Amino acid sequence: MKTLFKQASLSLCAALFCAAAPSTASAQYVFASTQSATLPTAAGMDAGDILIEISHRFGHLSDGASDLWGLDGFVLNRLGLAFAPHDHFALGILRSNSMDNLELNARFAGLALTAATVPVEFAVQSGVAWNLQDEAGDDHEGHQHQVAGDIGDNTDSRDDDAADANEMQAYAQVIANAMLADRLALGVVPTLLWNPRIQDHDPATTVSVGLNGQLYLDQRWSLFGEWIISQARRDQEYDSGSFGVEIRTRGHFFKLVVTNQHQMNPTHTLAGAADDFLDPDSWRLGFNIQRTVRF
Repeated sequence: MKTLFKQASLSLCAALFCAAAPSTASAQYVFASTQSATLPTAAGMDAGDILIEISHRFGHLSDGASDLWGLDGFVLNRLGLAFAPHDHFALGILRSNSMDNLELNARFAGLALTAATVPVEFAVQSGVAWNLQDEAGDDHEGHQHQVAGDIGDNTDSRDDDAADANEMQAYAQVIANAMLADRLALGVVPTLLWNPRIQDHDPATTVSVGLNGQLYLDQRWSLFGEWIISQARRDQEYDSGSFGVEIRTRGHFFKLVVTNQHQMNPTHTLAGAADDFLDPDSWRLGFNIQRTVRF
């Protein structure tokens, strides 16, 4: 844990240096929004901005018309709030009802470069999360949050001692974005993640790498996709993949998402998914709504 926080501190120091460095590129962000489906982008916030987020993930599309293609029953929620006291710095809080995950995070953005006429932007983000649900899994009573790895498996239930010891997770990540041909935004997000599987009594430290891209069709419509390369572990055997469409209006971003990942908070999505993205029967519908208001 001490090693993780040392590395996170070094990353944050690097971000402070980046924030203080003069920009040599256009002030326009490579990505318009501060996140893809779940991965963060290097897009910053203006001082005084408040970012509000509401996101949902539903059941499997393969459930068919009888379950309204997953829209009936299964719903996981995420609520997010971020405030930027400075153009290069923002503080945020996230709450997901998947394992009752509560996260506090900090974000530094601001370094922009031009490499061979290609705009490049960098940011650093770090967060600490607590999983406050008494038992592992998403089987909230009456809400049909069961996933394949949780059904009929009591080996993941944590006693009080294990829950107290392993409820916390943390991560630190560097975000690099580039724009090609003024339309295609690309990003890479290497991440150091501590305690990826809270059911384990011995917390581990692992590395994941997120890749994302977005094709801007015009000022309003764009297509996006992301992939998170992670280490396989029990109930997190597969990489998380997502694709969808983003609709941009004044002050709003609305994203319609198809994904194999039922979770949304970073310490969960970075650790892996329970379902295989390459199997279309694992796909779920979801959406993200972001709204920026001035303080």
